[in-house]
This record gives sequence, C-alpha cells and structure tokens, in this order.
Amino acid sequence: MRTIVAFLLILIHCAATADQVNIKGGVFTPLYGSAKKPVKVDSFSMDVAPVTNAEFLKFVNSHPEWSKPSVSPLFAEAEYLHHWSSPTELGPSAIPDGPVVNVSWFAAKAFCVSKGMRLPTVNEWEYVASRPIPGADVRKVILDWYSVPTPDVLPSVKSGLKNSSGVISLHGLIWEWTLDFNSAMVTGESRADGSLDKSLFCGAGSASAADKSDYAAFLRFGLRSSLKANYTVNNLGFRCVK
Repeated sequence: MRTIVAFLLILIHCAATADQVNIKGGVFTPLYGSAKKPVKVDSFSMDVAPVTNAEFLKFVNSHPEWSKPSVSPLFAEAEYLHHWSSPTELGPSAIPDGPVVNVSWFAAKAFCVSKGMRLPTVNEWEYVASRPIPGADVRKVILDWYSVPTPDVLPSVKSGLKNSSGVISLHGLIWEWTLDFNSAMVTGESRADGSLDKSLFCGAGSASAADKSDYAAFLRFGLRSSLKANYTVNNLGFRCVK
C-alpha cells in the first residue's frame, strides 16, 4: 500500500512540474551589483517556456478582476491585452500558444501567485539566461533579435532556442518581467534606497559593469530601469518560478 501511495505522489509531483525544469543553484557574476563579485543563487524551478495567451485567458476567465474592462488603471495601462479580439477572445493577433504580452507586472505577478509560484528575480533570470545554447552563440542570437522589429503576431513559445538547462525562448522571442525589475540599478545606499544609480547609465555604466562587452545585457538592464509596474508593452511577457 505504501508503495502505491509513494508512486501516486511521484506522479502528482511530476504532473505539477511537467512544464518546469529544475535549476540547480550556484554562483554567477551579474552585469551589475555586488561590486562585480559573484552572487549565490539558490536552487529553484522555472517554466520551460513563457506563459501563453491561452494560459492567461484561462486565468482571466477564472479571475475576472484581471480582464481588460475590470482591471484598475493603477495596475495596468490602457493598452493592457489590446492585441486580443475581446476580453475573452484571443483572435488572429494572439495565437493560443504564443506568448502573452501587453500585460503589466501586477498582472504577471497575480498569474504566478494563482499557480502557487512567483516571478523570477533578476539574478535568477540572468543566472539561467547565462547558460549556453547548444550550437549557437547566445549573444549573437540576442543581438540579431534586437535588430529586427517585433512581428505583429508573435510565434509559439516553443519556437525559440533551448539552452543547456532545457529552458526555451529566454532569448529571441520577448522581453520578460522579473520580480524585482525596479531594483536592478538601485544605489544600495540606505539614504537613497529606491533611487537609480545614475553612474550605471549610458557610457558611464560600462565602467561599473562586470563585462563591458556584454551589450545584450546592458540593454536588458536598461529596459528594466525604464519600466513601471503598470506598463504594458507589445513584446514584454513573463514566466513563473518556484
């Protein structure tokens, strides 16, 4: 009997994590922060791919307070989910397995919480994003993506490249929200908590960066520093971790 129960528990666990991969903790050096010293990242699990339109539609249907007509302007701009045909229909501009975009940080966070998860921290996201992509140059993949306009209809979340951790489309499909996006470039001084460190921007920023040649990472940190939690952007989505 105990064997059967244990087997069932294993099946339940596998089903719950089928769309996630386990990320073993470790140490890495982020572009900014910690005086260019390596930081420790604890083990966690991450969604294999970004959250899709179909998944977010299911969430909206069960949490109508996050539908376009109901969401407060404090939590999402007017462009929130504007690429959907209606509050409860995706339409031709939002394929079911395409990444959901035009969602605010508040909405992304609420979705993850509804699943018993959360958004990844900047360090967690960057830690996984630093993993190699077999057969490809990660930085070239990113810079090639930066050089082309966002398509009117985003392709499937499974269309991107898979890195060595088994995570798909971290680069080359969309930008992604992080839990602490607005702390990516804070000063870290108690007298100025929440203030951006102006030395991290533009030319001055490279002087304090761990890798001055990582132009792709500069752009990611630059984007994060420009965001507000209620912003909705046509190539900004998210994935969850736990």
